[in-house]
Amino acid sequence: MTDHSATSIAAKGAMIPQIGLGTWELGGRVLADAVDAAVAAGYRHFDTAPRYGNEAELGAALRATGLARDSLFITTKVWYTELSAPALRRSAETSVERLGLGPVDLLLVHWPSPDVPLEETMTALREVRLGGLTRHIGVSNFPVSLLDRAVALTDGELVANQCEYHPRLDQAALIRRCRHHGLAFIAYAPVGNGRLLQDPVIAALARRHDRSPAQIILRWHVQQGVAAIPRSTNPRHIAENIAVTGFALDEAEMAAISGLAVPDGRIFDPAWVTGWA
Repeated sequence: MTDHSATSIAAKGAMIPQIGLGTWELGGRVLADAVDAAVAAGYRHFDTAPRYGNEAELGAALRATGLARDSLFITTKVWYTELSAPALRRSAETSVERLGLGPVDLLLVHWPSPDVPLEETMTALREVRLGGLTRHIGVSNFPVSLLDRAVALTDGELVANQCEYHPRLDQAALIRRCRHHGLAFIAYAPVGNGRLLQDPVIAALARRHDRSPAQIILRWHVQQGVAAIPRSTNPRHIAENIAVTGFALDEAEMAAISGLAVPDGRIFDPAWVTGWA
């Protein structure tokens, strides 16, 4: 096995492998095969959520690999309708039980809630960590202003903000804010749900470096110090997605990729999110 997973992001005691496997919409044999391919390629970071309906299957697939638990980094989340204190704790307890791997490494608030006070949610999140259900806590889909509040309410205990990020969506201000607070930034949909793989700029760079378009985009993430959780069910693509440490993009190439951002580049924009500023 070739291990391409040497790079990790350090954030307040958490060591987050920079490339992980996203598991949204994966289940059954498809998920198990993806996990096997990922483990063989060197992945140790796996991302799930109750909303994905696959925590138990992911846990079973990871146990079947025989890997030591402390070699894995497992992230799960709490859905935005479960952010009251009792509901958040129940969600965390149920996730840990379903996964069957002991405490998770990172528990995230999946989306902010328009109904539950942030103070209640952040207090409950801290208590879940103190109760031993998770090693680290964080948030997901939190814009700058809400992130600032969440950090203040948790006395700086948050370690990550997981958000949509790819070349068509400019997240520079949010990434700067995460760094200001010492948080890791984790990108979901890092290749734009596949929409960028045919982009002429990306295609030209792929030819220049003799790499796949996905590898070019993921290298762009890695060089920014961002973690990314691409999703794939194709063993070859899974292996390629983590094999991004053997080449580098120069400053002009990085800028060309960043220049693909457009005002309407966001893919995920649910109705309950009232503002991204």
